[in-house]
Amino acid sequence: MAKAKASSNAYRHSSLGDRIFDICNVIFMILLVTVTLYPFLNMFALSFNDANDSVRGDIYIWPREWTLRNFEYVFSESDVFFATFVSAARTVIGTVVSVFCTAMLAYTVSRPEYKLRKFVSITFIFTMYFSGGLIPGYLLIKELNMLNSFWVYIIPGIIGVFNMIVIRSFIEALPEGLMESAKIDGAGDFITFARIVLPLTVPALATVSLFVAVYQWNSWFDVFLYNSSTPSLSTLQYELMKMLSTSNTAMSSSSAADAFANAQGNKATVTPTSIRATMTIVASVPIIIVYPFLQKYFVKGMVVGGVKG
Repeated sequence: MAKAKASSNAYRHSSLGDRIFDICNVIFMILLVTVTLYPFLNMFALSFNDANDSVRGDIYIWPREWTLRNFEYVFSESDVFFATFVSAARTVIGTVVSVFCTAMLAYTVSRPEYKLRKFVSITFIFTMYFSGGLIPGYLLIKELNMLNSFWVYIIPGIIGVFNMIVIRSFIEALPEGLMESAKIDGAGDFITFARIVLPLTVPALATVSLFVAVYQWNSWFDVFLYNSSTPSLSTLQYELMKMLSTSNTAMSSSSAADAFANAQGNKATVTPTSIRATMTIVASVPIIIVYPFLQKYFVKGMVVGGVKG
């Protein structure tokens, strides 16, 4: 109560300019939250609303006629469940391997005694601005015998240069005495990295893990390029993309509604718009569930990385 009264008194004695700023700040934040949340809420409403009713329009943030037909259609495909497992596997394995390897590289280039650290850093940063291109990249994957292989999801993107910079900046902010003490006690570089550096860089690792996990979960183009002929390696995003492509093709025919209805076997139960909205919800839910647990580390890791970088 005392704190509330003190805050109220302070606000009363604040200048007119401060009050105007506070009001404008609140209005701006409300508009920002609205602009940020509305697209997702609209997708939510469309995904749970009857497709025939959605055609009428005026669906904003709440369904008018509730239904689960859109989700039934999306999950009616037998490949979706196994593709979800593949997506989850590539997300977990890809995130763990990428973060660990990127952290080892970041620790290496952060050590002042490593004479080639500037050269190595510049070499990796160079790849952020220039690449070999799509066709040379495909030929390289082919020569490495990674076509139609699960590891094509993991190995090509095992090192993220931006992620390495974030982790390196965090490591450079650690007290140098910790590493020196470990070496005095007889610890080698790997023991120092595993037992001293990794536990202290959890915020940066959580930040990078979120980046990598989102990329791995949402990726579908590499499936199209390298594993499109292997259904057992298809991912959820690729299956949803094919589903949406099929519905758009059906709806673009001369007798759009009839063609699409006949393709589904149930007239006008779903539409490309309802499928797109449902796919967005299905693909977003895992990331939305994970993010709150990593948010505090994400903010801390980005602040430290941004200040040092």
